[in-house]
Amino acid sequence: MSIGSSGAAHFDPRTIEIDTSRVLARRSKHYAVIDVGSNSIRLVVYDDLCRAPFPRFNEKSLAALGEGLDEDGNFTQEAIDRALHAITRFKAITEAMGVTRVDILATEAMRKAKNGSELVAKIRDLTGVEPKLLSGDEEATYAAFGVISGFFQPRGLIGDIGGGSLEIAEILGDRVGERKVSMPLGALPVRAMMGQSYKEARKRVDAILKDGLPPVLTDSTFYAVGGGWRALARIHMAMNDWPISVVHAYELPAEEVSDLAKSISRMSPEEIAKLPDVPSRRVETLSASALVMWRALRRLKSDKVIFSALGLREGWLYAQLDEEEQYRDPLIEGALATGLPDARVPDFSEALARWTDNLFPAEIQNNRRVRLAVCALTDIAWRDHQKVRAAESFLRILQFPFIGITHPERAFLATAVMARYGGKPAKLDTRATDTLTSNAVRKAEFLGGALLLGHRFSASVPKILEHAKIIVDPDVLRLVIEESSEVPDSDAVKARMAKLAKVFGLDASIETQEGGQADSSP
Repeated sequence: MSIGSSGAAHFDPRTIEIDTSRVLARRSKHYAVIDVGSNSIRLVVYDDLCRAPFPRFNEKSLAALGEGLDEDGNFTQEAIDRALHAITRFKAITEAMGVTRVDILATEAMRKAKNGSELVAKIRDLTGVEPKLLSGDEEATYAAFGVISGFFQPRGLIGDIGGGSLEIAEILGDRVGERKVSMPLGALPVRAMMGQSYKEARKRVDAILKDGLPPVLTDSTFYAVGGGWRALARIHMAMNDWPISVVHAYELPAEEVSDLAKSISRMSPEEIAKLPDVPSRRVETLSASALVMWRALRRLKSDKVIFSALGLREGWLYAQLDEEEQYRDPLIEGALATGLPDARVPDFSEALARWTDNLFPAEIQNNRRVRLAVCALTDIAWRDHQKVRAAESFLRILQFPFIGITHPERAFLATAVMARYGGKPAKLDTRATDTLTSNAVRKAEFLGGALLLGHRFSASVPKILEHAKIIVDPDVLRLVIEESSEVPDSDAVKARMAKLAKVFGLDASIETQEGGQADSSP
């Protein structure tokens, strides 16, 4: 497969498998990005330069470079000093953490300032790293790559609002389309407009959007990137008592987001500060971010909005990967990185993937990847006390920062792992499972029960599991054991089989490969 910022691309069939040896052989090398933005300068240290990176450290300094311009359009000395102070700290942190590579990105404020090149030179002299001054087109492209890296085959438009600018780009599965643009509609300039006149600011925003927005020629999904827009998601989640705290992949009808944004755009900072779960650092600029969201959705006429925690920095990281790494599945890679290192028998996840291959007839690719993620996480709670394994694993997975997964899929993942430890959704807070259909809940229980059966039958030994298979017939769930197996079934296996079959109202049968039935129970 080839990935590019424009033009045609050839897509090979995506291979989705568990590769234990590759994951365990990998040696992580910490990687960091320093993002010099208009409002803040942020350092993020990732555990590795890979397909599903986990942030080890995340800190930002409110340097407000976008507001630190004098009448001639130059950064003031005070603004420069704030920036260099923050970067001095970040340099010390990356050195102490043993970071092997640091990239420094600069965006709208540095592009806009007449003496931006001087600050670039000072940062280079201080750190020994040449900052990458991104053009508006490049900023839009990397923001789009960030969304591509964080979702499974996303299609639509992404919008990334920062302190100084708004980037819009088209995404087509694994590539960025031709239509992308950068506009001066960041939170800081829009707030300045609103400070003079709300009505005139709205007209000005509309005029810029009219001239700059690309036509919507793909899926009508709008992926919202940027802290200002994620704050809208946090407020909505708190208002509706949403059971999942992870903002990434939170999905809403566009009309609902538009109504919320319209309301907040008219609020004072004092009113905004009283909203539930609003980040304090967003209070002063949230009305401006909300105004841009409201007017952009009004013009785009999108059907739904999906919020993304990944943007420019992750898109830059993604672009540094080779093509093979880019094409790995982000959910499975994250699940493997989380589940395998502490598993009792890391190879057992691969065996469980094969064990469950035939559970769901005509399984589509997206469902397969979620099932394999469950298999990768099957042993995450083995050190916990038996009485808390199910509940603790459910809550941990429900809120874990996985990417490449929707909120309902996250609930499925958590429910399946809970069932693998013998838990039942009815015994927990059901708000999360309410995001699933009743059939999806049963499927999650069935998958988890099948994993529990596999662990019980084989004692978590791949070689033993290879001598048995599960077959789902119209009325009977069959555990077929090869006659060559030296591990017969036990009372515990029979009990697990009966419990698993009951999920879908099936009879249970345990038999040898040759057809000699060893046991059968309704």
